[in-house]
Amino acid sequence: MHQSDPTNAIRFLSIDAVQKANSGHPGMPMGMAEIATALWTNHLKHNPSNPNWFDRDRFVLSNGHGSMLLYSLLHLTGYKLTLEDLKDFRQLKSKTPGHPEYDIDIGVETTTGPLGQGIANAVGMAISEKILASEFNEEDISPIDHYTYAFLGDGCLMEGISHEVCSFAGTHNLGKLICFYDQNGISIDGEVENWFTDDSIKRFDSYGWQTICVDGHNIEEIDQAISSAKNESNKPSMIFCKTTIGFGSPNKSGTADVHGAPLGDEEIKKTREALNWDYPPFEVPKEVYDFWDAKNYGAEINSFWNNLIDSYKEKYPKKYLELQRRISGENPQNLDETFEEFLNKCNSNNQPMATRKASKACLDFFVKEMPELVGGSADLTPSNNTFSSSSSTFSNINPSGNHINYGVREFGMTAIMNGMVLHGGIKPYGATFLVFTDYARNAVRLSALMGLPNIFVYTHDSVALGEDGPTHQPIEHLVTLRSTPNLNNWRPADLVETAIAWKNAVCSEKTPTCLIFSRQGTSAIERTTKQLKSINMGGYLLETVEKPDITIVASGSEVQLALDAAKDLRNDSIVVNVVSMPSLDIFLKQSSEYQNQIINPNKPVLVVECSHPNSWYKILNRSDAVIGIETFGESAPGNELLEHFGFNKENVIKKAKSLIND
Repeated sequence: MHQSDPTNAIRFLSIDAVQKANSGHPGMPMGMAEIATALWTNHLKHNPSNPNWFDRDRFVLSNGHGSMLLYSLLHLTGYKLTLEDLKDFRQLKSKTPGHPEYDIDIGVETTTGPLGQGIANAVGMAISEKILASEFNEEDISPIDHYTYAFLGDGCLMEGISHEVCSFAGTHNLGKLICFYDQNGISIDGEVENWFTDDSIKRFDSYGWQTICVDGHNIEEIDQAISSAKNESNKPSMIFCKTTIGFGSPNKSGTADVHGAPLGDEEIKKTREALNWDYPPFEVPKEVYDFWDAKNYGAEINSFWNNLIDSYKEKYPKKYLELQRRISGENPQNLDETFEEFLNKCNSNNQPMATRKASKACLDFFVKEMPELVGGSADLTPSNNTFSSSSSTFSNINPSGNHINYGVREFGMTAIMNGMVLHGGIKPYGATFLVFTDYARNAVRLSALMGLPNIFVYTHDSVALGEDGPTHQPIEHLVTLRSTPNLNNWRPADLVETAIAWKNAVCSEKTPTCLIFSRQGTSAIERTTKQLKSINMGGYLLETVEKPDITIVASGSEVQLALDAAKDLRNDSIVVNVVSMPSLDIFLKQSSEYQNQIINPNKPVLVVECSHPNSWYKILNRSDAVIGIETFGESAPGNELLEHFGFNKENVIKKAKSLIND
């Protein structure tokens, strides 16, 4: 190889950064350098000077441990990632953390590292592209026309989520999804043939993908494979790239030793000699920078699209305005006004119902008002009530459909939704039972970590769901969700609180929202105008006195129980404040002054919630109490279970009196 081979710039920037940090994963960047060169120099449509350009191709590094590959590419092609940033790899507050973290300003499209989720994000991005293209493209002008590319490794394909999302992608003919499998046969534990012997080609053939096999170190072969993948419009493509991990290292290539540890000074010296790279650490010759620089190319293709969108604006002005709104992420201009009308109707016509049914009533409003809302359910649509009166099913014959049948794929659904949000132009909501957040949790966590305003709908919120038993009855799940940073959780008590919860979810900009709904019926609660406006604070007083003997706090279906108990306590001359707390997360963001107005810190507090009690202790004193559940549930009718676990008026009254007497 010539000493200025531009592919080697990727290898040695990665090697040097890992060595300087004294930690990291050099093997993958060394092995995938030719694949990256073929894609980024011959095919990838992007503009380093405008990372937010909407019609850019999306690039996802699913095997995120090889983050220095991505950072090297971004630096070399002209993004705002300097050589000093590369030298700062894995250091506190750097732009180059150990695994890629979503930062579109420097070209990082998504956070990856938990293996398999990157490919799921890529599927979501491809779905958004397909929906938007179907909605906005015209025969003569196509403002939405780009590909999603993903790099992935053995670990990604071992993870179960890859099965969920890749079979889904094949079913939906996502022809603009092109993936590269770094088939090096090595993971942390060594040669994967001892634990991963799948015939992956047959696997992806069975999914309905196009499969192509190449020498992962032959740029010409890879280039031709990408062209073939782009020519296949009805199938996603998996390009199987046979590579050597740590390519170029004389003593460590092809072994697990190069996967996740620095090469060491002596081996780096030998690798430089083997690849004829005669430059000191972090030095890249000018001709190599010139080869990689994509700023002029990016400006040119971006300008071409700008001219295209100008023509689109002139010929299709209404569609242009809607597309621009969707790209900007702004809500419809009149949403606040129309929502107030809807909320007033909810307040006037409030009826007893399960909040999952209340959610359906809200969706009938929001989906009609917001065409960017794309819903879905993990095979529980009739139970989750996610199919609105304005919904149609997303399918190959209806690619502009706004409701997705995800099948039994809770984890895959959630990670796909992350990709849909990251792509832009789509605001997804997806549903399952609350107990099955166990399957979806890691993707929910990444949504919160990235600050994505996803909407997660979780129904069947407690043991009150009944006969399905403890396998389906959530206990610890609300605690887990509430303890997740940057995640808002709402458990509304009736139609009115449900409407407010949905409004908060669709208007959130950088925080995902979990909407927790009941299977059991709830009462219709009467409110004053002040109380109605206070719901947005997360917690508010439903019944108020200046000097209460006790405050009873409840959420969801237990709010009516608190009101009933308070009524009987007042008959015993006990003065009670009742607080509805639909969102503890939002309430805790309010000022201490407001929190103390709602919950008197100098008087006993009793919380009633059909869930594990640990969420509540941050607002309680040691002498306060929670009526909750700290065991698994039982199989029985829901009303019997509520009695069994103490969610009845008599037990609330008894507990309240004991706190007052103490």
